[in-house]
Amino acid sequence: MFRTIFDLLSNVILLQKYCAERGFLKSPQRISDIRNTAMEKIRSLFIKYWSSDVGLDGKTAIVTGANTGIGKATAKDLAKRGARVILACRDIVKAELAVHDITREIKGANVEARKLDLADNKSICEFAENIYNTEKVLHLLINNAGVAACPYSTTVDGYEMQLGVNHLGHFFLTFLLLDLLKHSAPSRVINVSSSAHAMGRINFEDLHSRREYHPIKAYTQSKLANILFTRELSKKTEGLGVTAYAVHPGVVNTELVRHVKSPLEVMWKKFSYFLKTPEEGAYTVLYCSLTPVSELVSGGYYSDCAQSATARNGRDDGTALKLWAVSCHLLGIRWN
Repeated sequence: MFRTIFDLLSNVILLQKYCAERGFLKSPQRISDIRNTAMEKIRSLFIKYWSSDVGLDGKTAIVTGANTGIGKATAKDLAKRGARVILACRDIVKAELAVHDITREIKGANVEARKLDLADNKSICEFAENIYNTEKVLHLLINNAGVAACPYSTTVDGYEMQLGVNHLGHFFLTFLLLDLLKHSAPSRVINVSSSAHAMGRINFEDLHSRREYHPIKAYTQSKLANILFTRELSKKTEGLGVTAYAVHPGVVNTELVRHVKSPLEVMWKKFSYFLKTPEEGAYTVLYCSLTPVSELVSGGYYSDCAQSATARNGRDDGTALKLWAVSCHLLGIRWN
């Protein structure tokens, strides 16, 4: 594929040079049009379009971190299909703005913003209590919210921020909402992970990076935790009508990378055209939300709208079981 991309770029450069020498492209706009067309061709080689006509009338979904990026794109698509969608967000003002944007674009959309801070166990409990008080069913729990490569900080309850938000917060939220998910079966839990899990290791000796903190290592640990949580959750819910899937959305141009600094920041901006849009990043989340359960594998890892193989560390059942036990201990819950 990279050879094909290189050849296409080379041909574009040669074509521009040929046309410029012969005076065919005196207009800057024509040069820009040729370049943009070529870039679109290259982009289409590795970002494939996906669609589905499945409707979701009568279904209820919760999407965490839905005020922006993949979460917002997911919520919008689900609402367009007729689902009731709850945008669970830390910043309620931004969440209300997202609700306004969605209802403005989709006539009759049933969307609502609710406060949820995944870095605060009390907030998670209050959110879950609110859901039980207002919702009779829950068919989709999409654990999308996350932080990446942030400076060292801790959650309200003392967990390292990336592990706390990306893994423990969603682990606790899923635990609290599981009875409603079982009551609403068939239902699904979708955990947004990343291919970066391949570089991760669960450091049980220093889970919260108190001895040494490296933002990328902490991030990859949290994304591996998403994979292992999904794997073990699928076993715990087998036969209960609740299935679980882990998703790699791809390299997406979102606010998630706001903490990434130069030179990576420069590269990110330079090649942003080749990154997925939030709508494209939502494709695999939606694929796992809408595809018939008989065509999916609970506990599986999905990328580009297809099942994919995790790295070896993502298939370690011993580590998955130990992480489950440690997570329960940290949260003070019993989940057998």
